[in-house]
Amino acid sequence: MTASIELSLFGYEGELICGVDEAGRGPLAGPVFAAAVILNKHKPVAGLRDSKKLTEAKRESLAEQIKENALAWCIAQASEEEIDALNILQASMLAMRRAIDGLSIAPTLALVDGNRCPACTIRAEAVIGGDDKVAEISAASILAKTARDKALLQLHEQYPHYAFDKHKGYPTTLHLERLRVHGVSPVHRRSYAPVRAQLALDLLLNSENS
Repeated sequence: MTASIELSLFGYEGELICGVDEAGRGPLAGPVFAAAVILNKHKPVAGLRDSKKLTEAKRESLAEQIKENALAWCIAQASEEEIDALNILQASMLAMRRAIDGLSIAPTLALVDGNRCPACTIRAEAVIGGDDKVAEISAASILAKTARDKALLQLHEQYPHYAFDKHKGYPTTLHLERLRVHGVSPVHRRSYAPVRAQLALDLLLNSENS
């Protein structure tokens, strides 16, 4: 039994716990994803930890094991439009609430990675660094991350000029260069500073050329 699984059970006897985490706050494009997972203590998944500390292949393997063995799991998202309308924090909370509400089994407690919890109908506790401490949160981290990466690969097929398959929407040098060359796509987050600056530049250039 891993340390994270031991920690996930300590002090919560009698609770049906779901772990909750999000993926994709920092990128300039695409939705923000969240997942909620209720693990099955009779079918433990070995090797759970913070998804950022795992290789892509290991994340994919663990994601399949989680889906096969968990008592319940749900992946949800908040769109680029919702991010721009609400701000990324509130959109992340919305995605997490949708993930919790979408579980096929109702948990009694949500353990949420970070220092904030979404407004939900069950009791929730924030766990700083929970994605590397609590097995249920680690599992949620893995599902959210793999789902978002898959979504960005699909966006790459729609908008290949931006190389979403390489940077997954994060503000890398490559992404910023493609943004300058090709302008803002429909899936970019317009409230984010680099995108907002590019929109202003495009507007200026268009006005000068008109």
